[in-house]
Amino acid sequence: MPETGPEWLVEHGIGETRALLMDGDKPVAAKLRWPGELVPGEVFEAKLLRKSGSRGVALHPSGREVLVDRLPRDASEGSQLSLMITRAAITERGRFKLAAARPTSATSTSTDSPIEAGKPVRSFPDGAWEDIWHAASSGEVKFSGGSLLFAVTPAMTLIDIDGDLSPRELALAAVPEIARWLPLFDLGGSIGIDFPTLEAKADRKAVDAALEHALADWPHERTAMNGFGFVQVVARLEGSSLLHRFATSRIGMAARTALRRAEMVEGPGMTLLTVHPALKAKLKPEWLAELERRTGRPTRVETDPGLAIEAAQAQIVPHD
Repeated sequence: MPETGPEWLVEHGIGETRALLMDGDKPVAAKLRWPGELVPGEVFEAKLLRKSGSRGVALHPSGREVLVDRLPRDASEGSQLSLMITRAAITERGRFKLAAARPTSATSTSTDSPIEAGKPVRSFPDGAWEDIWHAASSGEVKFSGGSLLFAVTPAMTLIDIDGDLSPRELALAAVPEIARWLPLFDLGGSIGIDFPTLEAKADRKAVDAALEHALADWPHERTAMNGFGFVQVVARLEGSSLLHRFATSRIGMAARTALRRAEMVEGPGMTLLTVHPALKAKLKPEWLAELERRTGRPTRVETDPGLAIEAAQAQIVPHD
């Protein structure tokens, strides 16, 4: 049989849609979308509310404002424009960035994104999503001899490299892990990588060459390593990465995963979902109704303050 290449699989969860690019049994990229988000590729008619040069603010049909760039000179405030979303809205610590759009001649929304074009499945291979989710939750990825520590800031995502190897060995060992986790976290925008300080110029060039090779298939631009071991990478930013969602909506992430766990347990009876008290208020009534519809079982939610926010538990118990 001919070999098939990587394939996007899609789980239509409760309160979110998840996508994994699977190469055999290995996940190589991930994406996450929450209902109602304005997503890149969406085409819509909008009213231009404000304009300043080639930039402005327009009104989406949903009533939300979007930032617009590349406005034509003859575009006037109050006029109707056909726009395409280029970046989803992003929540950052202390501020909210509106979705971004620009004028387009396209007549319909693109349907070639992984969320729309991927293969729907009831569930991903065991552990595939969980491993990425927990890594994004902790902000740490371990590898032989060291670890990557991810930190989200309003300016950029920072990656710190720590370990017991020599500086050159540690830097080179980190490169393939960085290349692996950038698409798994769906990272974009400005990314700063703090490698160990390498005194020898030849060592810095070796790491630059390794990084160029490892990221060859990942569209980006980057600087050469400076004398302090710092490299800046810039990639197209389309929306919130998994790291950004945990940084700004940890309880929301955990609530949706609690529902996923409850949906995956099987057997007759009642679904008992035990969560940290902070999660219970996030479990919307319509989400719980959808859980019961999908499982064909009633659901009871209990709280346990001793549980970590990320450690919701689901089990089947006898029906009352």
